Amino acid sequence: MLITGASKGLGYQIAKSYLKFGANLMICSSNLNNIKKSYIKLKKIKKENQKIFYLATDVSSPKQVKKLVAFTIKKFKKIDILINNAGIYGPKGYIEKINWDNWVKTINVNLLGSILLCRAVIPYFKKNNKGKIIQLSGGGAASPVPRVSGYAVSKVGIVRFIENLASEVKKYNIDINAVAPGAVNTSMLKEILRAGPEKIGTHYYKKALKQKKLGGTSSETACDLILFLGSKYSDGIKGKLVSALWDDWRNWPKYKKILQNSDLYTLRRITAKDRGFNWGQSPTKSIYDLALAPHGSIGKIKKPS
Repeated sequence: MLITGASKGLGYQIAKSYLKFGANLMICSSNLNNIKKSYIKLKKIKKENQKIFYLATDVSSPKQVKKLVAFTIKKFKKIDILINNAGIYGPKGYIEKINWDNWVKTINVNLLGSILLCRAVIPYFKKNNKGKIIQLSGGGAASPVPRVSGYAVSKVGIVRFIENLASEVKKYNIDINAVAPGAVNTSMLKEILRAGPEKIGTHYYKKALKQKKLGGTSSETACDLILFLGSKYSDGIKGKLVSALWDDWRNWPKYKKILQNSDLYTLRRITAKDRGFNWGQSPTKSIYDLALAPHGSIGKIKKPS
């Protein structure tokens, strides 16, 4: 299996969890020294018959991603699971004041980097008619994160891509899902605190302080979900955004048929009617509009002009 962004924080904990369950690992990070240190620590706890390799990789580079996947296949002869964990917060502050190049870099790493990895492994998954992709999402995917817009936009973008890709490969036994790990205390939290209320706003700064004080979400909770999504028990669950903290995903195997045939646990537009209001909908629809209408959206039909 291949894990990106595995040199520290949640990525390292994910690698450690899979190693304990007997997996062979390829880990990567953009920082050579950091990923080598993690490799040395993980190597000490692996079993004798387990294999672990590392490679410094900038996931936003098509050339380096291609090299990483080729190297992984060379060492293991296959790839069963891809965990896209690599990500950065990027610049913090008002959109008109932040460094534009750094904002674009955030999109390149978090969104395009994850897509590049998916593009690289999908042909192997299709060939073998199996595979799993677990995409780390986070704050910003389901709600706004003012003044950290590059991060938020990249996260909502990758969640939509994951659902789209899951639909594209639905005739293959490939399960692709996104994970919201919760507010795990990592170096990224320290980064937010260093930015201060001037850049991220008083509300989010106080929220970060509270998270630090209370300890945040346990990384073990997130790792348990990611282990589940990489296991046979999650076979057939795909295209979902799963919260490690709020969703009862341990019982999802009982409801696979419902999950497979619904938009549960996905990102959707909310209308007034969805919230019980009787206003906000157009009273007339053309026959063309009705063909694409959300469920229950029935109004007067007007003839096309």
